[in-house]
Amino acid sequence: MSANAGDISFYAGENALTLYRFNTGVAEHFFCSKCGIYTHHRRRSNPNQYGVNVACLAGVSPFDFEEVPVIDGVNHPTDRGRGYEIVGHLRYVRT
Repeated sequence: MSANAGDISFYAGENALTLYRFNTGVAEHFFCSKCGIYTHHRRRSNPNQYGVNVACLAGVSPFDFEEVPVIDGVNHPTDRGRGYEIVGHLRYVRT
């Protein structure tokens, strides 16, 4: 999910976030320093936007989504001059 900078707020745990930068150092990736979950990042392609892990949003469960596309996680779309490459899908199947 995308959100404009300033349009997200934290209900709890902001003090536990840790910042990680790699490659160009432009994007800011935030993780929980206690459990390691990725929460959000400031985008390299648009520093005025955040990419947000929807599982970290109040009232949202990852099981709410029938299918979630998975990108390769290695190649940034601006590095290749095209959009994200979807390499598969995650599906929740109730057993």
